[in-house]
Parts: sequence; C-alpha cells; structure tokens
Amino acid sequence: MSAAPLSIAVIGAGIGGLSAAVALHRAGFAVDVYEQAPELTEVGGGINMGPNAIRVLRSYGLAAALDRDGVRPQSTHQRRWQDGRTLQQAPLNPRCEELYGAPHMTFHRRDLLAAIATGFPAEHIHLNHRLAGFADQGDRVAAWFDNGARISVDVLVGADGIHSIVRTQLFGEAAPDFAGCVAYRGLVPMDRVAGLGVADGNQSWLGPGGHLVHYPVSGKRLLNFVGWTEHDTWNREDWTDRATIERALAAFADWHPQIRHIIAAADTCFIWALFDRDPLPRWSVGRVTLLGDACHPMYPFMGQGAAQAIEDGAALAACLLAGGDDPAAALHRYEQWRLPRVSRLQAMSRANKIRFHMPDGPQQQARDAEWARATDRSPDALRWLYEHDPAALAEPAAA
Repeated sequence: MSAAPLSIAVIGAGIGGLSAAVALHRAGFAVDVYEQAPELTEVGGGINMGPNAIRVLRSYGLAAALDRDGVRPQSTHQRRWQDGRTLQQAPLNPRCEELYGAPHMTFHRRDLLAAIATGFPAEHIHLNHRLAGFADQGDRVAAWFDNGARISVDVLVGADGIHSIVRTQLFGEAAPDFAGCVAYRGLVPMDRVAGLGVADGNQSWLGPGGHLVHYPVSGKRLLNFVGWTEHDTWNREDWTDRATIERALAAFADWHPQIRHIIAAADTCFIWALFDRDPLPRWSVGRVTLLGDACHPMYPFMGQGAAQAIEDGAALAACLLAGGDDPAAALHRYEQWRLPRVSRLQAMSRANKIRFHMPDGPQQQARDAEWARATDRSPDALRWLYEHDPAALAEPAAA
C-alpha cells in the first residue's frame, strides 16, 4: 500500500503562494491554501514578468490562461526624463521566446492571479483565514486561525508577504526598511493615449531622484504607469493611499510632456511606499519554510520580485519530491538552492535604485554613455537570469 502524499498548507494566496500551490499540487502533494482576505485579489496595478517566470507558469499548463489578458511587449526603451532622448533600446518579443522558450509578458496583477488560479482546485483555497500561530510538533505542524479553524499538516509554507506572520514567529519581529521611495501608480484607458505610440512596448524614463515606467496590460486595453520619487520619511498619517492626479503631476512637474499627458489621463492615482529587508541567512526551521516576499522582498528595479517567488514554488516542489521521507531536510535543501540567486537579485535591485535616480551631472553622463555602448538591459545579456531552471536541482552554490 502506497504512503499518503505529504499534506502541505500554504499561507497566503498571492502570486507566489498560489503559484507554489499549483506546483505542489501538480507534484502530487495534498495542498491547501489559506488566505486572510475575503477574496482572491492582488494589490497594485501592472507587473512585468520575465521569460524565466513565464516558462515556469507555462510548464503548469497555464499558457492559454496567461495569453487571455497578458501582453507581449515588443521592446524595452530607456529614455531621459526631460527630453525623451533614448538611453537604451532592446527587443523583447519575439526575441525572448527565441532565446529562452517563453516570452516576456506584462499583466494587470489581478489578471495574472486569475490565470494562475485556473491551475489549482478552488475548493482547496480557504478565504477569510488569517493565521494566528503554529507549532512544529516534530512529525506534524499544527496551525490555527483567527476564525477558530485549526489544521495539522506535514509542511507549512509562509507565502504571506513582507509582513509575514510565519516569518515573525520563526525569526522574531523586525520592521521592514523604508527604501526612501514612494510610487504614484495608475491605469489609463489606452484610447486616451492612442497618439503616443505606447501600446506595444515598455518605456522607462530616468531622471534625478526618480523614474517612471509605463507599459500595456489587460490585452492592451489599459496602460499601467508607476512613477517613483525619493523621500526621506514615510508616515501613514502624512500620505494617503489614494493620491490625487494633481499631486502626481506636481511630483513630475518638469518632466517630458508625454509623462504628464499619461498621468493626467488617469481617472485615479494611488501611492505606496517601498520597503524591503536585508537577506535572511535561512528560511526554514524544521517543517516550516518561507517563500517570496516573506523571505526575500526586493525593490522592483529588476522586475523580478514576483518572478522569484514563482521560481521558489517550482524549486520547493522539486526539493520535496526529491526529499523522500525527510521534509525538514528537503526544506533545508530548498533554501540552500534558492538563497544565492535571490540574494544576488536583491542586491542588484538595490543598486538599480541608485543607478536609475542619479542627479544630472558627470556620473549620470557616464551612465548614459555606458548604456549607449552596452546592452545590459537586453534579453541577450541576461542569460544567467532567464535561462535558470529552478526545478533542476544542483549544488547550493550554483545560482
């Protein structure tokens, strides 16, 4: 008689948690997802997904669901903030698929989450379940929720974000670090900006103390924009989550007319602060582990935060499959396999904040000249990032 499959509880039904649940379910484990919100939702507007993440999601049979509302931008274009001069331009599609077997895609976060959800049984997603605590009992993990529910599983996975309850119980309370940036974000109906030629590519505008990106989402029906500006402090009392269009326009008052046109075309504008944490030395204790922003939140300046959470899920499933009867050892292998790669990307994302926000002057001019010569933002130059197979387990030092 064959042994029963491992039972696994995933705490959090965001992009990382739900994609991990799909990977674990497809690997044959008994998976349930517990989400504190009353519905499946994703905070934020658009999201860039590199071919490394799209290839993983396609391997779960999600290609058609991703294509329903996902966009394949033709190119990426970095420009100067005040005059629109090109700093760097590179193809994205179909070049990414030719090189890496999957396209670069852009989504509304809600559309991406909905596509991932098609790969997991809805009856195993438990909404209105906010984790209150857990106890590793050696051979099982007990967990309980604010609504009174209790469970007992073989493995518990904390995919509950930067303010992770699982992380706090494992490693103690520690506030995340404010990055010195706030972002204005909005969505614009594409017909309002039809004359700008923005429907087919990603554009980034770099300036002193800030930058703004925009790209199409939701089947090119909407243009997503996010504009970052630097600030010394963030206090919830000093800001509102819903900013005014006028406030966003003031933040980019001297920037190129195209930027101001896009911002002014939005009906509403939201604002949020950027936080992260230093890399953790470990993610797992016994039969409990972490995933995504719960263990490696990163600035969005490499476009890899959610992508790395998706890779985490694929690696976790592979490690548990290979781990036999020792889940704790499998979780240790998982963190050792993933830590070098995500730590590298955390550091690169932090460095890009400095690189993108340089004040005008000699350093900025040197950066622009370097970009004119190099192709470090092109898919051809990012093989180490895009070719990686998170489920092809190797020695921990390989990233």
